[in-house]
Amino acid sequence: MTDSAQQGKARCDAISVQELLDAETVTVPAYLREQHNPVLGEEPLDIGRYTSRTFFEQEKLKVWPRVWQFVCREEELANPGDHVLYDIVDDSVIVVRGEDGVIRGLINSCLHRGRALRSEGGRVKEFRCPFHAFTWKLDGSFKGMPCEWDFQHLCKSGDGEGGEGRERMGLPQVRVASWKGFVFINFDANCQPLEDYLGVLTQHYAHFPFEKTYKAVHVQKVVPCNWKLGHEAFLEAYHSVATHPQILPYTADANTQYDIYGEHVSRMITPMGVPSPHLGDVEEERIAQSVLDQYAPPDTPRAADTMPPGMSARRFLAEINRQQFAAASGEPLDEATLSELYDAILYGVFPNVQIWAGYNNNLIYQWRPNGDDPNSSIFDIRVLARYPEGGDHPPAVPVHVLESQQGFADAPELGGLGRVFDQDLSNLQHMMKGLKASKTGAVQLASYQESRIRHLHQTLDHYIAAP
Repeated sequence: MTDSAQQGKARCDAISVQELLDAETVTVPAYLREQHNPVLGEEPLDIGRYTSRTFFEQEKLKVWPRVWQFVCREEELANPGDHVLYDIVDDSVIVVRGEDGVIRGLINSCLHRGRALRSEGGRVKEFRCPFHAFTWKLDGSFKGMPCEWDFQHLCKSGDGEGGEGRERMGLPQVRVASWKGFVFINFDANCQPLEDYLGVLTQHYAHFPFEKTYKAVHVQKVVPCNWKLGHEAFLEAYHSVATHPQILPYTADANTQYDIYGEHVSRMITPMGVPSPHLGDVEEERIAQSVLDQYAPPDTPRAADTMPPGMSARRFLAEINRQQFAAASGEPLDEATLSELYDAILYGVFPNVQIWAGYNNNLIYQWRPNGDDPNSSIFDIRVLARYPEGGDHPPAVPVHVLESQQGFADAPELGGLGRVFDQDLSNLQHMMKGLKASKTGAVQLASYQESRIRHLHQTLDHYIAAP
């Protein structure tokens, strides 16, 4: 099934992703050829989905307790006692590696008076409540507390001996599963297995060694918008022409291919090294130089001096990536396609995370509510980098939390991408105001280019309607 067959009335007539794949000189993996974009309808969305406390409460009740949610990378939990906190609306979970090497998700609440056991991640030998010193082992089993004689009703069994009572004092746990180094949790004890939830993602990412990567960048910022608004900004490339004009010489925004795979996975492939159809014809040297100007070190030779005559900018830039990525991983990438070396191949996993495919340094975007506030969200940007085969696994970098007055350009580790993210935020900061001021009560969506947004909301509706 092809997207042109399903969405023939909504398709840019410029060169397509599939036509670019036809020009590859190596075998194109099957997953890049799999196209699926069913007609999802054209009805507008109710603005209340972003602004209503009632809809937010439905998400709290029906969505977040039942979906698999990405928390961290396994390298962040390298040693026993290493743990991170994952907060989602009113819930808080300690995701920790135990002495036995098992990763668990422990509810972050003391069973005595309810104080949160941890306020930040790190490494500990046990979990000791700062209020009254109730203490648990890394596996969540109860260790003890002061004045145990005054709590026999909690710590003793009916015959006066310890045992059953202590088992009742174990910290409640959530489901935890890992896939290619990604750690997910689910509050639903009866949820489907993670790999079933991920669907085609497990096959499409089969030959990408994400388990041999490490978290090289992690930047976080609180953004004054509903979590869906932020997430949706990365579900389409349609906004590039107005929001990111500087990338148009080398980003074929309107040529992007959009795919929907089941309830939980969607994809877009944006060709790079090809000009936006909004610009018309662009000289190949200008395409290449636009990229070098924005992302290469200042002393990089100009494209006109280094690009072989007759070579396209797309191939020239992809071949630079091939050399750099092969050197970083220590593996030859002779059979990698130009698309996998350079294009923006971005998969979304419902409800709130997106993971880049390809052999480049893979970006991960994640949006979630900021506590119990439907008007505020937390945006995490991570970058996974490769390291040579046989080398020591580099440690994960700590999260760089930006202050409210800071932009992503203030995070030097993001390089030229910082400006791009700030351009996205320049829209999001005004979207909540505009939505609340609207008198139509409706959000309109493009049939094809914003199909991933409609898919997100239809899956939300499925969860909310379920008993």
